[in-house]
Amino acid sequence: MCSRNHGTTSSDVARSESTTRSTTSTASFGVGDAVESVPADIGARYRTERPEKRACSPSSQSIGRYRRCVANTALTIGNFDGVHLGHAALILAARQRAGLAGRVLAMTFDPPPAVVLTPGAPRRTLTTLPRRIELLESLGVDEVIVQTIDRDWLEQSAEDFIRGSVLPRGASVIVEGPDFQFGKGRAGNIETLVAAGKSHGFEVECVPTLRASLSNLEQVPVRSSQIRWLLMRGRVADAARLLGRPWRMEGTVNHGDRRGREIGYPTANLSGENLLLPADGVYAGTAICGDGTFPAAVSIGSKPTFDGSLRVFETHLIGWDGPQDQYGWYLKVDLHRWLRDQVAFESPEMLRKQIARDVEAAASIEIA
Repeated sequence: MCSRNHGTTSSDVARSESTTRSTTSTASFGVGDAVESVPADIGARYRTERPEKRACSPSSQSIGRYRRCVANTALTIGNFDGVHLGHAALILAARQRAGLAGRVLAMTFDPPPAVVLTPGAPRRTLTTLPRRIELLESLGVDEVIVQTIDRDWLEQSAEDFIRGSVLPRGASVIVEGPDFQFGKGRAGNIETLVAAGKSHGFEVECVPTLRASLSNLEQVPVRSSQIRWLLMRGRVADAARLLGRPWRMEGTVNHGDRRGREIGYPTANLSGENLLLPADGVYAGTAICGDGTFPAAVSIGSKPTFDGSLRVFETHLIGWDGPQDQYGWYLKVDLHRWLRDQVAFESPEMLRKQIARDVEAAASIEIA
């Protein structure tokens, strides 16, 4: 079992000054030496043919019989916003406990609890629900359980949470991090879960919080809140060190005002509704569409040169001769590096010259 600091919650967004390293296993995850412990091929190595599912219902059997029916099942529960390297470490531990022939289940929530608890607050997540499910499955999760929640559900006691959400899954082991809390007022924690396991026959594995090195060599905990903190400051390269991949925006290209075409650099516009966008600025990125992968110059902001008011996400695909500013086609954009702040230029011509420099800079960046 890992050490527990139950007074610490995932809402902390201050950068950690600790240099203590995690005690989890060592390997890289495609981001150099920034992070320890999670293999890059974790999903591929476990995407093997599974034994046929056997139907079991706790309504027709005792919880004990239901659990035996799906033995070697590991369950992990959380928001999984961003599906970062810390989440990957949980899933790896769950797979190691379940084995190749076992099953790994991940329970996530929709809408996020913070949205339910603060009505009217903007919903700003690192990933959409479909993307979250896709990423969890790519890491080797056999089944993603999406729990629809409301205020009544969040008001249930820790004991009711265990009876209603944990036991019916029939898991032989629950895998969580040291900050896991549940039930009304976050009354339940790892110790509560361990005690329940002794009564109901399941085990609990606590995976220590993963830590990663930022570009300035500072060690920070890998948490969704830390990634949000970095993105809000435009530090997309550091966010990628915690995510294990670049931050991504994707969707169907929508209407724009075609200002880019007027100055010689047409752009494809994506809507960032409900997603937390990085800070305003110009970024170097990669654009993925049906015709292939292209370097990209990306602008996030309100077009200050043209007195804009709405934040927009505009991408210029470098070297692509397709209809960038037409709408209706699907585009994925990964951000790799911040280039500069948004600036209000004195004229469209001055903006055009700066965009030319941005495009040259974005095209010259080597993607690892």
